[in-house]
Amino acid sequence: QVQLVESGGGLVQPGGSLNLSCVASGIIYKINEMAWYRQAPGKEREVVATHISGSDPSYADSVKGRFTIIRDDDKNTVFLQMNSLKVEVTAVYYCSVNLQRTMLTMMSFYWGQGTQVTVSS
Repeated sequence: QVQLVESGGGLVQPGGSLNLSCVASGIIYKINEMAWYRQAPGKEREVVATHISGSDPSYADSVKGRFTIIRDDDKNTVFLQMNSLKVEVTAVYYCSVNLQRTMLTMMSFYWGQGTQVTVSS
């Protein structure tokens, strides 16, 4: 089984920064995409940033220039650096990984349990 464990969420004041991390563990042959999503209260889950292997990262327009997604394939880890935080980014943040467990299996998506990010003064 594959597990994704997120960490780094918390309470921060507007204008502050947070760094989220997500570690994938278990039997993993190849990782294709690593991504971060978020879901605010009463809203649907939305993509924040994605990084497909061999491609440049992509970001939601609302976070461009302030958030950075970084993947470390050697450690099966993806980070989300968040700067200049605004109140409206308050949400539960989830990491998602599209991976292949063995060379004989198909790619599948896995999700972390989520970590709360709250921006408030």
